[in-house]
Amino acid sequence: MNAMSAPLPGGVGLSHISAYEWEAADGVCGGSPHLHLACTEAYVVTAGRGAVQTLTLADGFTETPLEPGSVVWFTPGTIHRMVQGGGLKVTVLMQNSGLPEAGDAVFTFPPEVLADPERYAAAAALPAKEGPEADAAARRRRDLAIEGYLTLRAAAEKGDDAPLRAFHEAAARIVAPKVKEWEPRWRDGALAAARRTGEQLTALAAGDPAHLAEARVTATGPSRRGGYGMCGRRDEYELPGVTLPYYGE
Repeated sequence: MNAMSAPLPGGVGLSHISAYEWEAADGVCGGSPHLHLACTEAYVVTAGRGAVQTLTLADGFTETPLEPGSVVWFTPGTIHRMVQGGGLKVTVLMQNSGLPEAGDAVFTFPPEVLADPERYAAAAALPAKEGPEADAAARRRRDLAIEGYLTLRAAAEKGDDAPLRAFHEAAARIVAPKVKEWEPRWRDGALAAARRTGEQLTALAAGDPAHLAEARVTATGPSRRGGYGMCGRRDEYELPGVTLPYYGE
């Protein structure tokens, strides 16, 4: 039985994040600010302390504390930055069957980087999966995202939402060529899971328990530990049709 026929509930993606401890230009330690364009993301805090800084058109800049037991989630378009407060560890649930790893995330790089697809791709990529080169590249990527993020935040705090709107437009342009590739992943993952529920409800309403005979148990563990995610070091579960490893490529 493959993972495609037994996805995680609702076709969600799953990973565990240990927030970066690198200090940024504003003196704060944490991850790379970014947004998702079609996916809601949820944090389930399992250890440590910290916060998530967010930036939206509706609410402007906000900072939500994170502590063990906290559950925080945010919808597409929310720029978010995981902030380290000490030993912060988070289990991350991602909507839509691995779309974030397939490109449904855009870093808050400065406008001149966002305007050039090749330059953006080079800035977002990591040249290696492990070792000093990967570590240095992930930190450079984080710092470049912080540069753009701080500009967006400063404008929002002055009541100027034009830079954030411009960022939304740039992000949509960046992902537009990938959307056709995303549709099968959504259709065969999250949408298929919802349809299966509908079929099961119809069967149960008719007193038909046939699908219960197909019950199975699936177990797995991380396929990679300590990868370089957007927010921190990332334990990944490489499950076809559910989630993919994130290498920043």
